[in-house]
Amino acid sequence: MCGIVGYIGSKKACPVLIDGLLSLEYRGYDSSGLAVINSSSSLIDSDLTKFSDDIHSLVSVSLFKSKGRVNKLESIVSNKNIDGTVGIAHTRWATHGEPSDKNAHPQVDNFNEFYVVHNGIIENYDFLKRFLIDNGYVLHSDTDTEVVPNLIHYYFHKNDCSILSAFSMALKDLEGSYAIEMISPLFPDRIFIAKKDSPIVVGSASDGNYIASDIPAILNHTNKFYFINDFEIGIIYKNTLEFYDIDLNSINKKPTSVDYDAISYDKNGFDDYMLKEIYDQPKAIRETIGTSFTNANEKINLPIDDVDFKNFNKIYIIACGTAMHAGLAAKYAFEKFAKLDTIVDTASEFRYRNPLIDSKTLCIFISQSGETADTIAALKLAKSNGATTISIVNVVGSSITRVSDYVLYTHAGCEIAVASTKAYTCQVVLLTILSLYIGEKLSTLSDSMTFEMKEQILALSKKVKSILSDTDQIKDIAKNIYHNDDMFFIGRLSDYAVAMEGSLKLKEISYIHSEAYSAGELKHGPIALIENGVDVIGIATNDSILSKTLNNLEEVVTRGANVILVTNQDSDIGMSMKAKSVIHIPRCDNLLSPILSVIPLQLLAYYIAKFKKLDVDKPRNLAKSVTVE
Repeated sequence: MCGIVGYIGSKKACPVLIDGLLSLEYRGYDSSGLAVINSSSSLIDSDLTKFSDDIHSLVSVSLFKSKGRVNKLESIVSNKNIDGTVGIAHTRWATHGEPSDKNAHPQVDNFNEFYVVHNGIIENYDFLKRFLIDNGYVLHSDTDTEVVPNLIHYYFHKNDCSILSAFSMALKDLEGSYAIEMISPLFPDRIFIAKKDSPIVVGSASDGNYIASDIPAILNHTNKFYFINDFEIGIIYKNTLEFYDIDLNSINKKPTSVDYDAISYDKNGFDDYMLKEIYDQPKAIRETIGTSFTNANEKINLPIDDVDFKNFNKIYIIACGTAMHAGLAAKYAFEKFAKLDTIVDTASEFRYRNPLIDSKTLCIFISQSGETADTIAALKLAKSNGATTISIVNVVGSSITRVSDYVLYTHAGCEIAVASTKAYTCQVVLLTILSLYIGEKLSTLSDSMTFEMKEQILALSKKVKSILSDTDQIKDIAKNIYHNDDMFFIGRLSDYAVAMEGSLKLKEISYIHSEAYSAGELKHGPIALIENGVDVIGIATNDSILSKTLNNLEEVVTRGANVILVTNQDSDIGMSMKAKSVIHIPRCDNLLSPILSVIPLQLLAYYIAKFKKLDVDKPRNLAKSVTVE
């Protein structure tokens, strides 16, 4: 949610800022804005003390804000002569205050001295607002962010202190989460940044220094990054960087080199990023597997050899949204292979229910971005209670990777579309591999079972590719049902986890109301919703309960539902239970079927959204990286 970009250097800032915002559109937003310091070209290289109070006559700030897409902001600034080389920019996802030009960032203090962009939420906003009003300030927007520049102004002038001290004092007043950039015409040679629970990173290059909430926004300019930790402050100059803790003790930071495949940010001829990423899955799955083993005779190689799994009596898998569904799909593998009780929980609930965690608990956290606020908070809670933590993450250097005891990376590549596809399948693959790894360490499964599972895992990539080789049937089904207002997804065990993910995908990008139910629970209430003509997507891939799932589907058929069946069973299975359509997927072990059965559901959601002429990659109200609670 929200995106931050900043630049200070030798180039014009405005094009860099706009390009960065465009790169961050996948995060989700409803308005955008930028502020650029206009000054003589040599001013940021000068000794500013000699200018004293005359600096206002040499410096101004160009501020532009707009509700809507970044291209609207781009059209506004395109005909302006903005030559400044220092600037900050933002895409806003509304929390306090509706989407509007007034509420877009940057926000500025009453005296136009401090310009701030902010990701996160200021939870004590009402208290700080009253404090500022009592001290003569007027707040013009509905945002929580506007208190920040006014607090900086208050401390800077009231205490007659350094700007760094004023910045630190303002930060100490804030409760909640923040990633902040600040510029000022009083200090036109620098950008101030700070972080708590929201991501921000600095990239260094020969032509200046770049700032962003996500690496992709500035990856075209550098691969040398400085990661900012919670309660840290940075002062970013054209050629130098300074870092401090919240109490202004100096910090010596070392850069990290991060390499991404730049090609992954292109659509490669596909109409949408989501469709490209669906078709990326054979390669992404192969890459994820290949980092652990390349043939069935090998021991699984994961960077967690020093973990003694004999110490644990249970496993928690904790995540949000699609990542949580990946955990649900893999739960059964952990219980079968590792023989450990495995509990899957949503991160937002986990940290408020006093979970029973101690040193005998293994907690596995899943996040595509590595920046999910609820998951990070749950991770910190688990660590504070003595649990061992392993995180499944896609983004190198993200916040979760710097908090977790151990990190296992999926190799899905950059995922731009808000609705996750390849990240999900790679998460399920890696979780299944981890469950096998623990089983090997604990000797809880036979060598023959281990060998067979590895063989089947190695075959997944080709099987996914075979599903993607012919999607005309799925497209035809989508064409026939895209006008519906309601749909239902049902399955049992891991098929139910896939039903939940399929339902979520449909909701996310088509805005069709859909519900997922455990097939056995239909008769305990939800079957009252079934009426003539309702579409029900059934997933039936598990041999051990196949007949029971088919019986549940028969129950909805007899009440007039149109059943679309996703199965790996014989071709005549649909005829026997009068399914309207049957989508066949390749056979595999029941514990791996969620990796295959979800592919048709991803495509179904995609094509339904396309027939409805919706923006598939940027669905309304959603964000790729959910960095607020």
